[in-house]
Amino acid sequence: MQSGNTIMTKKEMDRALTRMAHEIIERNKGVENLGLIGIRTGGMPLAYRLQKKIEAIENSKPPVGVLDITLYRDDWSTLSQHPIIGKTEIPFAIDDMTVVLVDDVLYTGRTIRAALDAITDFGRPRSIQLAVLVDRGRRELPIQPDFTGLAFKTSSTEHVNVFLEETDGRDEVVIDKNS
Repeated sequence: MQSGNTIMTKKEMDRALTRMAHEIIERNKGVENLGLIGIRTGGMPLAYRLQKKIEAIENSKPPVGVLDITLYRDDWSTLSQHPIIGKTEIPFAIDDMTVVLVDDVLYTGRTIRAALDAITDFGRPRSIQLAVLVDRGRRELPIQPDFTGLAFKTSSTEHVNVFLEETDGRDEVVIDKNS
């Protein structure tokens, strides 16, 4: 694949998130006792977008939280001597809830493993489901998404960049070759 290939446009991202919102509602038979938790940074805006889409469909707005997993990562000490730690904000009790963990890209599974560890510090959900915009394959851990916008196999020399309007001023998913 050539550098800078767009694999999802703004319209395709919106369509995928709409489909995912319907799938979340269908699988959970509504939104009662359902909460969304976005992984900081890419999963946070996507969790809020899913909340809006679910509300438009169900006339009910599931709560949204934001989870920072920096200190739960198995490689955090190699990232920097002074890692930047974002704020975790989960403004609802997760005990006995169905939590949908939201992230932008699923790759090795290590981010999700860290998020699962972090969530258990806040309580014991009835179940945890995973929603990702892009599943790029190449897993190192046995973690699979429940809801996927796009499954796209990549090589180890490629990088998936998710650009979001909220943080980057545009909606697009691009694959680049690593140097």
